[in-house]
Amino acid sequence: MPVSRRELQATLDGILQPARFRDYCPNGLQVEGREQIGLLISGVTACQALIDAAADAGADALLVHHGFFWKGEPAPLTGMKRKRIAALLANGINLFAYHLPLDAHPEFGNNASLARLLDIPATGDLEPGNPQSVGNIGELPEPLPMSALLAHIRERLGREALHIGDPAAPVRRIAWCTGAAQGFIGQAVAQGADVYITGEASEQTVHAAREEGIQFVAAGHHATERYGVQALAKELSTRHPIEHRFIDIDNPV
Repeated sequence: MPVSRRELQATLDGILQPARFRDYCPNGLQVEGREQIGLLISGVTACQALIDAAADAGADALLVHHGFFWKGEPAPLTGMKRKRIAALLANGINLFAYHLPLDAHPEFGNNASLARLLDIPATGDLEPGNPQSVGNIGELPEPLPMSALLAHIRERLGREALHIGDPAAPVRRIAWCTGAAQGFIGQAVAQGADVYITGEASEQTVHAAREEGIQFVAAGHHATERYGVQALAKELSTRHPIEHRFIDIDNPV
């Protein structure tokens, strides 16, 4: 039997505790669709391609990391936003989106999932004392050359990462935060990290890495945030009688 929309949202909110976060968007049910959910599609971003693929699959709900209604964006439902929401409504698809709560969750979050993928044991938060800290710090069992870590990242994520630093430098203490978290490079330096891994880079990030003497890796915003939503949806499928499929819409950024 499918699960009700209300019950699925209660499970999601119970796991992720969105009320603990001051976020840039509403977390939870963003667009209401049909009442009963049997097929849940997960993906990174609620773009038109993902919505269309979910509709073609006969999905009852979409679970994403990047949804709609971001602070500072125009409020009118026009253009691209209108087309996306119209497609959801026309197909009765519920849209659930969780941003910072999904980044931060210690088991199903983006950062926890990336750590498992890269075999990096987390030992603490990137911002100790901050209840909304979304990054982590950890140590490898033994130091290894930066070139070996880059090869490992390439193999696990399936893409070449941007690296600022010395490929021959030994690294052991690693900080990471998925997505567009290049601004946290200062926190990584403060934590004594040898290398900081995130998704994106800004112009000033290059200078900061060079002048602070820290290895910097931009492994892709999309690439580093593919795994939390899958882990969360898989957990939902163990708690409720629903089918889950992940659809990956290619994004080189």
